[in-house]
Amino acid sequence: MNPIYWDLGDGLVVRTFTPDDAEESFALVDANRERLRPWMIWEPHTLSPDDSRAFILRSLASETDLEGNGMWLDGRLAGGIGMRIDAGDSAGEIGYWVGGEFEGRGIVTRACRRFLRFAFEELGLHRMELCAATGNERSRAVAERLGMRQEGVLRDGVRTPEGFKDLVIYGLLDDEWRAQRA
Repeated sequence: MNPIYWDLGDGLVVRTFTPDDAEESFALVDANRERLRPWMIWEPHTLSPDDSRAFILRSLASETDLEGNGMWLDGRLAGGIGMRIDAGDSAGEIGYWVGGEFEGRGIVTRACRRFLRFAFEELGLHRMELCAATGNERSRAVAERLGMRQEGVLRDGVRTPEGFKDLVIYGLLDDEWRAQRA
């Protein structure tokens, strides 16, 4: 995939990370460990900027996925966002995290909406998913604001640093997206 750069207005930019972003990305993760730990399996393994850089390089090497992107608000890194793509099933999944001081500003919802537009209108995907642990009310609220439907719960469906948790699956189909946009 080609790198992305999306100016979403009001100071919010989503763009693909470069290796030069590793220090800033690590600093934001490090400052938000307690918030991320209950949900993100990668948090305990992100111990230095080199770990962030390795993730960025793996993401840049992918020919299909768009996993390594940042959300910047007024020039400050606010969080990470990405999309895995399953071309065979014409489907994708959005994932994200945001620093605590940036919560409640609509950043994640706006960035996810842009990823949905990209998935459905530019890539021509049929289905998009967003998954969240049952206790992750903020992420579940994002899916609901995006008009995604709760489709089910996978028991012990996600592994976190605190153990396995039930995982809620939300989905949105391309015709539902078009109906929302009309």
